[in-house]
Amino acid sequence: MWNDFGLTWGDAARVVLSAVALYALVLLLIRFMGQRTMATLTSFDLAAAVALGAVVGRAILGYTPTLVAGALGLVTLLVLQALTGQLRRFPKGHAAVNNSAYLLMAGSEFVAANLRRTHVSEAEITARLRLAGIRSRTEVACVILESTGEISVLRSDLPIEPEFLKNVKGAELVPASFLAVTGY
Repeated sequence: MWNDFGLTWGDAARVVLSAVALYALVLLLIRFMGQRTMATLTSFDLAAAVALGAVVGRAILGYTPTLVAGALGLVTLLVLQALTGQLRRFPKGHAAVNNSAYLLMAGSEFVAANLRRTHVSEAEITARLRLAGIRSRTEVACVILESTGEISVLRSDLPIEPEFLKNVKGAELVPASFLAVTGY
């Protein structure tokens, strides 16, 4: 039947296997390159993402794309996305799929090792500080690169509850004067 629509069973298997392999490769590359890879895209990043999508799509569909091959590739990618979402429900799956959060600034000081690790520049942090309405580095308690790739700014005017720094790599560098005292 599929052959009538330009897709043999062998081609269908190739589309599904290509989609699975390329999906896994993209996930691995994003994990390796860091969470900033796909967050807050610049015009250059957007152009690169569109080009990457075209390359991946072409590789999945093969030499002569057909409607059925395109639909099968799309369904396969959406099923993989749903399965990845379900995998996040489990601790080991969450750790395998998601990136860690990193402390980028502790008080008014940059955390150079985490900036290098996450490929974030001081200029990017300064821009984010301006967007957050920060006028002086003394207003900063900490800056965190979230697992989603977004940058969070926590101000120094209110104490930070320790649970807000849970699972943030480098959180121990936040000066104690910015932390809430928990008296349970």
